[in-house]
Amino acid sequence: MNFKRTMLVVALPLAFSVSTLAQALEIKFADIHPAGYPTVVAEENMGKTLVKESNGQLTFKMFAGGVLGSEKEVIEQAQVGAIQMARVSLGIVGPVVPDVNVFNMPFVFRDQAHMRKIIDGEIGQEILDKITQSEFNLVALAWMDGGTRNLYTKKPVRSLADLKGMKIRVQGNPMFIETINAMGGNGIAMDTGEIFSALQTGVIDGAENNPPTMLEHNHYQNAKFYSLTGHLILPEPLVMSKTTWNKLTPEQQTLVTKAAKAAQFEERQLWDAKSASSEAKLKAAGVEFIVVDKKPFYDATADIRQKYGAPYAELMTRIEAVE
Repeated sequence: MNFKRTMLVVALPLAFSVSTLAQALEIKFADIHPAGYPTVVAEENMGKTLVKESNGQLTFKMFAGGVLGSEKEVIEQAQVGAIQMARVSLGIVGPVVPDVNVFNMPFVFRDQAHMRKIIDGEIGQEILDKITQSEFNLVALAWMDGGTRNLYTKKPVRSLADLKGMKIRVQGNPMFIETINAMGGNGIAMDTGEIFSALQTGVIDGAENNPPTMLEHNHYQNAKFYSLTGHLILPEPLVMSKTTWNKLTPEQQTLVTKAAKAAQFEERQLWDAKSASSEAKLKAAGVEFIVVDKKPFYDATADIRQKYGAPYAELMTRIEAVE
């Protein structure tokens, strides 16, 4: 009898352990940026938190460097639950969730500090909720800092006139194409992974992005001029597949939300350090940083804000009012 009791005591923990392993949910996270990039580092640290705080009920695997496809492909995989989490650009979300386009409009933010105050406040949460409540099948959890987007080109752009006729790569969002067109260029939609060869072969004359992206993707090898237009300052949502979200317990949902918000602020510190070091490395590699008069660029894009901003007039007024 004592032997049977002992066996029962031993068997119960084993059964619990097997049950626990069976219920573990793997979170595959996709990011097109390479290992070491601020978003990727913050996401990996978030993953460690999720594994630790869930006592292994959640597992985490990072897929950096675009190994699971372009951002468009990643979103499609997340929508069906094949990928559990991702950091995506608003330019990709905009055509599907039109409300986010208020952040996509040129010069809607005065500067980086203004943008951060917006995403940290109630307006930022409202936009995340719009994504979550849409038919996108994603839950938007937090914002990553995507930096300030400027023009980088093969020939210098010192004024609006210099941009005329240049073929400039943008993300696949009609508003971004029209923004470049309004400034006199020729907007060309293209995946990030295609930019290097397109610059090399002359398919495009330039692109627009932040210093870390220009550096990490080696675009500076074929584009030596960086014009500080500051036409876009894009926050980037960190999202989870709604299919995955619905599998989580309420406690796990709270954990994921909390960890994602922590990642938002960690990434910001990493971003500022990375941006400064990237600018220094680009200058050392021969890239000329050009300070331009932004007003002509701002004025040239007025019609874009009027056309796309009409449905968000009240929201844009609120954004402008934030000091």
